[in-house]
Amino acid sequence: MMTDPAIKLVVSDIDGTILDHKHQIGPDLKPALKALEKREIPFVLASARSPLGIFPIAQELGLTGKPMACYNGALIIQGQPGQWQTLIEHSLDKKEVSRIIDAVKERFPQVSINLYSKADWIIEQADKWSKIEADITKETPLVQNLSLTLLDVLMPIHKLLLVEEAQTIQELFDYLTKLDFKDADFYLSKENYLEVTSKKVSKENALRELADFYQVPLENTMALGDNFNDLPMIRLAGVGVAMANAPQAVKAEADLITLSHSDEGVAYALRNQVLM
Repeated sequence: MMTDPAIKLVVSDIDGTILDHKHQIGPDLKPALKALEKREIPFVLASARSPLGIFPIAQELGLTGKPMACYNGALIIQGQPGQWQTLIEHSLDKKEVSRIIDAVKERFPQVSINLYSKADWIIEQADKWSKIEADITKETPLVQNLSLTLLDVLMPIHKLLLVEEAQTIQELFDYLTKLDFKDADFYLSKENYLEVTSKKVSKENALRELADFYQVPLENTMALGDNFNDLPMIRLAGVGVAMANAPQAVKAEADLITLSHSDEGVAYALRNQVLM
């Protein structure tokens, strides 16, 4: 609930929030972020994307060196590619990852399996879904055996991404959530994207951890997002902002509804709620 207009920390989703329908950044956001910087108000990107998927956007926005909450908060880092400093991380149990991969291969062999560890995106073979994801994120996956990858004791697993047509992914979601996993948590980030992270991971928890990192009370935070995985942090923030393009159920629980992602809704919210 909106309790205090003195915003001292802003956390924002990327896809469907900062990026428009063409996956581009509008011209109004950069000046708004410069104005935030002058007021020493941190602006943190929080996304299901990997470090390499977030970094070019952070770079374009002048946020290089600032914390980035990757994989919905499974990995919070700062720094440059190849020199990341891990601030906070919550990795998956590898035995559970192995069980999930085996179940997918056996019962849903058409599903694209994508494994993420730190800045690495790993697949066993290229398919149309990995090509679509590569076009969006501008990343290139490593192609290697996933079972052998899991044997590397020094490699944490921060996320699995399972992709297929929506009906198949819904069936897979229903199947996996009925199994007994102590650590793995499942959620749909798109109707055909099933994400798997540790139960310790959520954008809500990322907001808590970032507020603690910056020593900012939660009532002095703003969170912006457009989808159901953003809703926990929208609820938690002092000012929770939903994009006009968000589902009605998300907008219904936000303190404010801003313009759509294609109408520079983030810049609009910053100008009218933080920089006024």
